Amino acid sequence: MRAVTVLPQKANSLELSDVPEPTEADVDVLVDVLAVGICGTDAEIIAGEYGEAPPGHDRLVLGHESLGRVRQAPSGADVAEGDLVACIVRCPDPVPCANCAAGQWDMCSNGRYTEHGIKGLDGFMRERYRSSADRLVRVDSALGLAGVLMEPTSIVAKAWAEIDRFAERDAEKQKIALVTGAGPVGLLAALLGVQRGLEVHVLDQVTDGPKPDLVRDLGAHYHSDGIENLGVHPDIAVECTGVAPLVLGSIEVVRPNGITCLTGVSSPGRTKQVDLGGLNRALVLENNLVFGSVNANRSHWKAAARALRAADRGWLERLLTHRVPLDDVRRAFDRGADDVKVVLQIGDLS
Repeated sequence: MRAVTVLPQKANSLELSDVPEPTEADVDVLVDVLAVGICGTDAEIIAGEYGEAPPGHDRLVLGHESLGRVRQAPSGADVAEGDLVACIVRCPDPVPCANCAAGQWDMCSNGRYTEHGIKGLDGFMRERYRSSADRLVRVDSALGLAGVLMEPTSIVAKAWAEIDRFAERDAEKQKIALVTGAGPVGLLAALLGVQRGLEVHVLDQVTDGPKPDLVRDLGAHYHSDGIENLGVHPDIAVECTGVAPLVLGSIEVVRPNGITCLTGVSSPGRTKQVDLGGLNRALVLENNLVFGSVNANRSHWKAAARALRAADRGWLERLLTHRVPLDDVRRAFDRGADDVKVVLQIGDLS
């Protein structure tokens, strides 16, 4: 069968390869891949920045944002033939550490976890794969192709779950949230903020294209004049860019007792003068909390499924700005100025 593969840590080694069919000896549920979302992680792996092939293999099948349909499943499994599913990306380490043993592989403490399409496990840019049923999460069939948003939604579902937990320390109810970045993760973070009844403000640098309207059609507020001109002091900030000035700005802009969640991964090498003493003083005296969040466990994937099911399908479909067939995979990485989420369409959804 066909698959999109790379030689990990070798730049520009992307190719459409022939790979072996998954065998029943692997795991018990056979899934036909319908679509895979493209994200910055895929581009960084293609650029040779990181990535790890499965043991004994030279090439890695790319792709971690999956939507598939179950072709075969054993009787009594949690999924059945015809179900739309997404596959959980991270798998626990083999030891396992205390967190992985408790099903919190997103909090793996020894770094020996594996991740489909990223680290030690083949991804989903292939025509079929096999998985154990407990690694699959059902996707509402009414979502159609928008079900491919499950993985990025799981990321922000985890972030919001952590925010909700930390917010319990404050007797005053949080009202205003800031999301920095209006890419797929930022827009989905804004969606979950709106679903929580918050007044949501989204900051990005573009002034045209689909992003401002997508934010406004959520009932949120769009800003493009810089964080210093936001005009509000949020209770919560969710930073989704990894851009150093916005990381710092998100920490500084929240009100006393505020919470800043960092989800964007910054590139090293950029320097900026910061008054660490002043920042520390403000954080301590204002009881502010800053934390990082990465990946998601099964509870977050289920929360993502609920959030997408409750969202407007038309709005979700507008996030899918570019659809590319498998035969033309290289074009999927030619990101246009107005693209939000590019989708590699592999199977027939009808």
